[in-house]
Amino acid sequence: MKKMMVFVGLLGLVVMTATAAFAQESRQDVSMSAEAIGGPQVYGNAVTQNSTWSGGFLASYRYMLTPRSALEANYGWGHNSQKFYTSSLSARVHTRQQEYTAAYVYTRNYHNFNPFAEVGVGVLIFTPMSDFGTSLLDLKQNTNVGGLAGLGLAYEISPSFDIRAEYRGFLAKAPNFNYANFRTNRYEWYSSPTIGIAYHF
Repeated sequence: MKKMMVFVGLLGLVVMTATAAFAQESRQDVSMSAEAIGGPQVYGNAVTQNSTWSGGFLASYRYMLTPRSALEANYGWGHNSQKFYTSSLSARVHTRQQEYTAAYVYTRNYHNFNPFAEVGVGVLIFTPMSDFGTSLLDLKQNTNVGGLAGLGLAYEISPSFDIRAEYRGFLAKAPNFNYANFRTNRYEWYSSPTIGIAYHF
């Protein structure tokens, strides 16, 4: 009888320890990052388009499926200027740029360093802003579907927090704001290096 009680007691201790360990395991995190946003020069359909560099922020939620695999949802906001040149036109559009993306993330663990890579899909929304940075009126918002890829490194500063730096890129069609003279019919690679902090829970 004593042996049975000891066995039941030990079994209960093991179960409670395993339950506590599972409860303490961080499977989710949220992060906030500052980012720079910019695109290359593209040329097509007798139109040259430049995208200036500017700043913004990125908010992300990540759920760990396994210790190495995760799903991530992102929202990014920033602004820049799109410049268009043709043989008869030179114009500038001050643009609000938003990102909605979902990605698969693969990560490795080396002590406090956690390199990761991600790939996903989503949309970039380009909204012309009617201010002194825009030289034409009656331009329309563009919502362009594309692909996301990124490489980054997280450094764990505590069990709950890490510092996260990443180079991210998004391939999407260059915006034309539904204006025929801005239409390059080209895709461009938007770069957005980021650095921020993540909270695990």
